[in-house]
Amino acid sequence: LQTRMQSLQPDPKAQYRSVYEALKKIVLTEGFWRPLRGINVTMLGAGPAHAMYFACYEKMKKSLSDTIQHGGNSHLANGVAGSVATLLHDAVMNPAEVVKQRMQMFNSPYKSVLACIRTVQRMEGFGAFYRSYTTQLTMNVPFQAIHFITYEFMQEQINPRREYNPRSHIVSGAIAGAVAAAATTPLDVCKTLLNTQENVALSSVNISGRLSGMVNAFKTVYQLGGIAGYFRGVQARVIYQMPSTAIAWSVYEFFKYFLTKHKLEKRT
Repeated sequence: LQTRMQSLQPDPKAQYRSVYEALKKIVLTEGFWRPLRGINVTMLGAGPAHAMYFACYEKMKKSLSDTIQHGGNSHLANGVAGSVATLLHDAVMNPAEVVKQRMQMFNSPYKSVLACIRTVQRMEGFGAFYRSYTTQLTMNVPFQAIHFITYEFMQEQINPRREYNPRSHIVSGAIAGAVAAAATTPLDVCKTLLNTQENVALSSVNISGRLSGMVNAFKTVYQLGGIAGYFRGVQARVIYQMPSTAIAWSVYEFFKYFLTKHKLEKRT
């Protein structure tokens, strides 16, 4: 839904006024499973990407907090650790995101994940899978910095003893995801344009060939939609990120608690 709603020059058959209308229209005209198209490639990359992401975050957060605040909770350490973890995470997830978004566009010519990968590789080269990597990092570094700082801040407020408390992890995760998602929507719109290379949108502002680079994407989005163009899909983005970050944190905190508890029991 987010990919479709961020389309800057959508096909008349793919114009939506709200998230609910978009979902209803896609299901009725393109089939029940259409909104989930490309999810398999995302799932394939998500496992290793998140493993590296949280491992790097925990290690760096502890090391930096010890240095900056002698073992205390440093918001600077949380932000820096989240930013560095993002570099590893996005190196895995960026190609998966390119494939997913191309398959989700209206009238997508790709029949399967493999067909999409082969066609993009043959027509545009390997670099196409990383065309939006710098943009992704430009977006995700502030996103993750805001996300981790907000999560840790919320934990200080509602779970000051930092015990395993599923409700506090879900609430903190959801709020952190919503705040970070809303703040970085303009960057996400630019990323979607770079990933999908919308022909209609680009030709309408006399751009031939491939659009690349964050600065060019920002200019093009403004030409096509003005200031409002930067916030296309903000509602869908927040709705998507809230449960996503809430689930990620609650699952992560559960396994952290479970494995730590199991380790302590073995020592005892």
